[in-house]
Amino acid sequence: MTVAPEPETQTNLPAIRRLPDTLVNQIAAGEVVDRPASVVKELVENAIDAGAQRISLTLREGGKALIRIEDDGHGMTAADMRLALERHATSKLPDSDLVRIEKLGFRGEALPSIASVARLSLSSRAAGQTDGWRIAVEGGDTVFDGPAPGNPGTIIDVTDLFYAVPARLKFLKGEQAEAGACLDVVRRLALAHPSISFDVQHNARRSLALPACADAADRVRDVMGLEFAANSREIQSHRDGMVLRGWAGLPTYNRANSVQQYLFVNGRPVRDKQLTGVIRAAYRPVLAPDRHPVVVLWLDVPAEAVDVNVHPAKSEVRFRHAAEVRAMLIDGLRRGIVEAGFTASSHLTGGVVDRLAAGVEPAGAEFGQSRPALQGDYSYRASHPSPAQQNSWNDAFAPGARVAEASASFEPEAASEERRAFPLGAAKAQMHANYIIAETETGLVIIDQHAAHERLVLEKMKAQREEKGVERQALLIPEVVHLDPASAERLAEAEAVLSEAGLVIEPFGDGTVVVQETPAALGQPDCQKLVKDLAEELAGWEQAFSLQERLDRVLSTAACHGSVRSGRRLNGEEMNQLLRDMEKTPLAGQCNHGRPTYVQLSLDDLESLFERR
Repeated sequence: MTVAPEPETQTNLPAIRRLPDTLVNQIAAGEVVDRPASVVKELVENAIDAGAQRISLTLREGGKALIRIEDDGHGMTAADMRLALERHATSKLPDSDLVRIEKLGFRGEALPSIASVARLSLSSRAAGQTDGWRIAVEGGDTVFDGPAPGNPGTIIDVTDLFYAVPARLKFLKGEQAEAGACLDVVRRLALAHPSISFDVQHNARRSLALPACADAADRVRDVMGLEFAANSREIQSHRDGMVLRGWAGLPTYNRANSVQQYLFVNGRPVRDKQLTGVIRAAYRPVLAPDRHPVVVLWLDVPAEAVDVNVHPAKSEVRFRHAAEVRAMLIDGLRRGIVEAGFTASSHLTGGVVDRLAAGVEPAGAEFGQSRPALQGDYSYRASHPSPAQQNSWNDAFAPGARVAEASASFEPEAASEERRAFPLGAAKAQMHANYIIAETETGLVIIDQHAAHERLVLEKMKAQREEKGVERQALLIPEVVHLDPASAERLAEAEAVLSEAGLVIEPFGDGTVVVQETPAALGQPDCQKLVKDLAEELAGWEQAFSLQERLDRVLSTAACHGSVRSGRRLNGEEMNQLLRDMEKTPLAGQCNHGRPTYVQLSLDDLESLFERR
């Protein structure tokens, strides 16, 4: 009988051991502190939690050489300072309750993590005490612990960041980039707490100065600038104990990325992908897919309804009732956008004037001075058109209508003068068979006829859908459209959505479909191109799209095919009817793809071009 040999005992395996506190803190620092901006965030949040009314930040070399935070908060005693430098010591969870977190910081990791990778000096004088205290830590080791003079409040110096872990320095960006990230952190916290004043200096030069504000609107203007203030609309919404407030930028006031989206949940700045996705969903009907809106939004919810303990950086949150939050955000943003009426972004005017001026300014130093700020009249507001208003659309404006000769199209001067009082004025000319020139009492307006009518057709179809469903017209001879099998299958799967949008399509086998009915608002569309474009649109649908969003996208594509085409000559009556319909239609300032439908130039703008003022 053969006996199996016993397995050899492995004696060379490393033994399990406890890591030293310094190494534990350095590991934690990798999650909490990855660049100077994260240090600034943690320390400024501590100052805010301490009740500070004034916070100053001093940076050198983008924060790599020095980060100094000085505040006038309630300060700390020597005993509290020693505890604050220990891991997982905090005063912000008095009841050990992770459900109702009301402070910005709560983990007790920031200070020991920072002290383990840099040289940190903590000086503080508690309220009501005559003497202060200072503790200095280098790479996790305390090098000074004793009394020190100081005013009430706290001063924290962080020098030689990452000197204890030099490999981390290789991942930092340039000085200006790191300084810019620190400034962005301060701006976000300043927007969240307008009653606190902030001062930032970088390399002995003041980079940001924000005085305390009693009104959040003043802080938004100081941080975001006058241009955003002129091109945004205040929004407020309440639902089931939740409050949404803030400012939403006009759809035509957009950016190539989401950097200028400032979101706050219970006063906490967040960069949450889910919330960013909700904002994109709210703007989807009026914004191009590759553009991003500019928003400043505060969302207040019961503390127990949100979990902020999701990510080490505390920048992500989870909601107990995520669907309700999504619905309130989308509804609040869309109502704010609709209430803007037909208004287009005023920054478009500045862009037009600057480009024109660049082409006409004579050379010479005397013309290098900056021009005065450009102002336009964007005060008009329009409510959502009633069904009666929607039905008043001029039949002559339908895509298949006959157009009179332009030479005989314009109205008498008296009627034209009367129309000038309208926000979009009176039509005077059509340029290049696509652009309408209108005269207003304060200047002129240039309208893209196809883009504008595209929006009008879409809003008409949406109004019909809400009232009684999109009106259809049966084709006398059904149109056969040949597609590839995959496209035909996508159309068949979306049959119910297309039918609700007024388009009835039936499969005919071998990649072929038959169009039986089309939306009546489209007149006589090119069914071949319409169906093929819809098939491409369906290929890009996301699973997360709601039925409402899918309907809106179908209607948007259909409206594009039913609008007045570029190159079509319009008479004066048709052009003026287009202007009047724009004035009473919400969202008429941008087309279905997010492009502006008109640009307004004031007399001041025109006179500045010709050096008349």
